[in-house]
Order: sequence, then structure tokens, then C-alpha cells
Amino acid sequence: MSQHTTFLYHSKVQDLFHNIQKVMIGKKEVTTLSIVALLAQGHVLLEDVPGVGKTMLVRTLAKSVDCEFKRIQFTPDLLPSDVTGVSIYNPKNMEFEFRPGPILGNIVLADEINRTSPKTQSSLLEGLEENSITVDGSTVELQRPFFVMATQNPIEYEGTYPLPEAQLDRFLLKLNMGYPTPDEEMEMLGLITGEHPVHSVGAVMTQDELIGLQEEVQQVYVDHHVKRYIINLVTETRRHPSVYLGVSPRGSIALMKAAKAYAFIQDRDYVIPDDVKYLAPFVLSHRMITTSEAKFEGTSTSSLVDELVDKVSVPVSREK
Repeated sequence: MSQHTTFLYHSKVQDLFHNIQKVMIGKKEVTTLSIVALLAQGHVLLEDVPGVGKTMLVRTLAKSVDCEFKRIQFTPDLLPSDVTGVSIYNPKNMEFEFRPGPILGNIVLADEINRTSPKTQSSLLEGLEENSITVDGSTVELQRPFFVMATQNPIEYEGTYPLPEAQLDRFLLKLNMGYPTPDEEMEMLGLITGEHPVHSVGAVMTQDELIGLQEEVQQVYVDHHVKRYIINLVTETRRHPSVYLGVSPRGSIALMKAAKAYAFIQDRDYVIPDDVKYLAPFVLSHRMITTSEAKFEGTSTSSLVDELVDKVSVPVSREK
């Protein structure tokens, strides 16, 4: 991840951030970006090797917000109905009754999402994009707030299925945890003396407060020039010779939504180009596919986004 200093001026966001940091030692950037996605009403994909704290981050975030938390442990034999729910016949009243699945929570942990089949992975698609699911031909609305944090191990691990592009496109941000520094790991060992610190974490934000913050984020102003800058960045991903599939219009919308949330947590009611520049790798990289030649040469999508960010000119004035 890039080094970037974020000033969390909003008091409620500060409380949430510090509460998570009681458990997540040193993961300041990934914590901040997770809060950005939560406020932007997007979803997060955490990819990294086992044991670096992916699941712990989601659990701590869920406990910090007074919302219904659900966990889905993805396994090769998991069925779509295990995620969305199923209608079961009740012989007493001779009617089918809907038994909701774990996706009908407020904060949902989709743990090791790439360990299940593509068919079951696809059961999340509608919920991630439309905040609703379809069960037996009936549409069930998901209650606000609805936030999914999915974890996955790198696809080179045995027994994993790469996520299809359509599903990757529905995650607002893709983040990597990374290993802690030796000093951070030492501090971590000092915390684990008895009960795990996640068990002592309490809620610092109510459900209504979170929804209120999400609505405030939507009011953040994005200037015409900043919108054009976002479009220019995305357009360049479609033109680059090393890119087989560029970023879709959903990616443009995602980058603007994330930038609005990032501006909000810094107590600004407007987006600046630096917000877009910083967030671009986290929003755009997982929405691109490189050509076979680029893959052979070891070119990553994140390095291509960095290249385009350096290449595309930054707006310097607002529209009059």
C-alpha cells in the first residue's frame, strides 16, 4: 500500500477509527479505507495470506458499529441457498416460509470467498450491487446499512477459485493487509496475554448514526473538473496497450463515491484531485485485466494505475 497521511477530523469517524485500532495494531491505512467504503455504501475485498488479520478487522469493525453482524464461511460445498436463504414448507399452516440467509445482515463477513464454487459466489452479485436478493422468484430488500467485507487468500493457493470479473467489479475497494513490522508484531504479542482484545471492543456508533453519516457523504460536492479527471483516468485504462479489459463506468462511479467519503472524513464538503489520485489504485486495479504479454512480463494492474495517475493531467481550477 502507498504511504499517505490521513487526518480524521470528523469526531464520530475518529471514535470508530481508534476503536478498531485497539485490535488492529499498525493497520491505519487499511482501517481508514475500510471506513471510507462503509461511509460510501460500498463493499471491500481483502486479499492476503492467512493469518495477517483480515477476519479480525471485519469482526472489530462490526463490533464497533451497533448493527446486526452475520458471517458466511465459504467452503467448496456451500450452496447459494445457504447464503441467500430458502423457503421451507410448514405443514402446520400449509404454507412456505422464508428462512433468511446470513446475507440479510447489516455488516456481513464473507470469509474466504474464493474457496467456494463460482455458482455460490454469484449468489452475492445481486446483493452487492442492488441491495436486494431474489429467492424463489421474489425480491427481498436488504436493510440499510448493508456492508460486505469479503476476505480471500491469493489464487495461487490450492483449493481456491478466482473471482469472476463481474463480481470483482462490485467491490468498491480491494485492499491488502500486509505483514506487520517487527515492532508492531511485538506490540501485538503484548496484547495477547489473556482474552483477545476483540472481545472487549464495544460499539461507538449506532445504526442511525451510521446511516446519517452515509447520507452526509452523498452531499459532498464534486466539481465538474474533478469529474472530468475521473473520467480521463478511467478512459486511459481502456486505451492502454497493456490492458485487455479496462475499467467500466461502474468504476468511475465507484471512484467518485470513494472520493466523496474520503473528503468527508477529513471534514471537507468537496472533493479535491488528490483524493482521486490516492484512491485510484484501490478502486481501479481490480477492475482491469492485463494482456497476456503484460502478464508474462510481470506487469501488475496496480503499477499500470500508478502510471496512468502520473500521466493524466490534474485539474488546477474549479469551473466558474
